[in-house]
Amino acid sequence: MFPGGTKLHLLHDDTFRRLCRARDLLAANFQASIALDHAAREACYSPFHFHRLFTAAFGETPHDFLTRRRIEYARRLLAAGGMSVTEVCLETGYASLGSFSAKFHAAVGRTPSQYQREVRRVFGYMAPWRIVAVPMCYLGGYGGVAY
Repeated sequence: MFPGGTKLHLLHDDTFRRLCRARDLLAANFQASIALDHAAREACYSPFHFHRLFTAAFGETPHDFLTRRRIEYARRLLAAGGMSVTEVCLETGYASLGSFSAKFHAAVGRTPSQYQREVRRVFGYMAPWRIVAVPMCYLGGYGGVAY
């Protein structure tokens, strides 16, 4: 059983491979705007059937999967400290700073600028390239989300 009470369903091997192929497409292109139809075509399913099977197989919707990947990437970029919040917003595939900040705050519990300030306070400014090597599970303690 997945968090939130979603039941785990066993899928046929071929179905699971198709879904994994579509998930890999979404993961590789998470910074771009990918339509549900495109991912569904990759898995050879209708959009509705793909959405239902993807959620059953992975415990999250395709949109939630993309959002989670984008926020994880944004956290890494903000921790590295080489980009402004606006640059991170655009780099992660969001077109609006307001929607990016709202999604980031909902997922992490802090605004992007607050998160960046807290990471800088903990790790300092001396060697920002070393911050990229900090595991996400450690940074999770500074974002309200445990990995």
